[in-house]
Amino acid sequence: MYAAERQQEILRLARDSGRVDVLSLAEEFQVTAETVRRDLKALDRAGLVRRVHGGAIPAGRLDFEPDLAERDTVAADEKDRIARAALAELPDDGSVILDAGTTAARLAAEFPLESDVTVVTHGLPVAARLADHPGLTLHLVGGRIRHRTRAAVDDWALRAYREINADVLFLATNGFSLEGGLTTPDLAEAAVKRAVIAAARRVVLIADSSKFGQQHFARFGDLSDVDVLITDTGLSPENALAIERAGTEVVRA
Repeated sequence: MYAAERQQEILRLARDSGRVDVLSLAEEFQVTAETVRRDLKALDRAGLVRRVHGGAIPAGRLDFEPDLAERDTVAADEKDRIARAALAELPDDGSVILDAGTTAARLAAEFPLESDVTVVTHGLPVAARLADHPGLTLHLVGGRIRHRTRAAVDDWALRAYREINADVLFLATNGFSLEGGLTTPDLAEAAVKRAVIAAARRVVLIADSSKFGQQHFARFGDLSDVDVLITDTGLSPENALAIERAGTEVVRA
């Protein structure tokens, strides 16, 4: 099969299923993963797909959102390193908000036993990780639960966060960039994220490097809203420097 024929078939698969991944395509077409990556790069340059971590989605699918189980397997080692690095931002006492997200859930699992902070979250997996913690005080914010993210959204959640003044927010995002800001596919999730940013004195963004440069449908803030970005070494030193020059401290774990 010629490259052009293979790329046309890759595009069809992406449009049919909403996403393609490198390893599955390599197996299907009996080519190397590097060959598939070149195909995806060519399709991306042509504006037909958008490359994402491990694969690609059709261009224009800014509302695409993998489910929780799929997202938890992406960049797992990087998320673990980010979670451990984020512990340095935990106050000795006081209050924190943990946003919904797979990295936030990993951070919750790393909370030291001696921690006695007050934690507020609208993420069910986050709350589940902290429910048996012996020292801290846990508040679970309610609302409509989105199946895809297990996060509470809508008016109940928004009202709860309007009544909170937290010391630190650990914020999650689906995409971040200097130009595109902080984005997520769902408008209801974006509204809650804006509310948690407003509810905290210090904002710590925990996001793996695969999310850098990605833009999704709903914008909920700018990188200027973030005091510290904790990411992994996949973010290049040049991009890290550009972010720091714009006013956000960068930690590459």
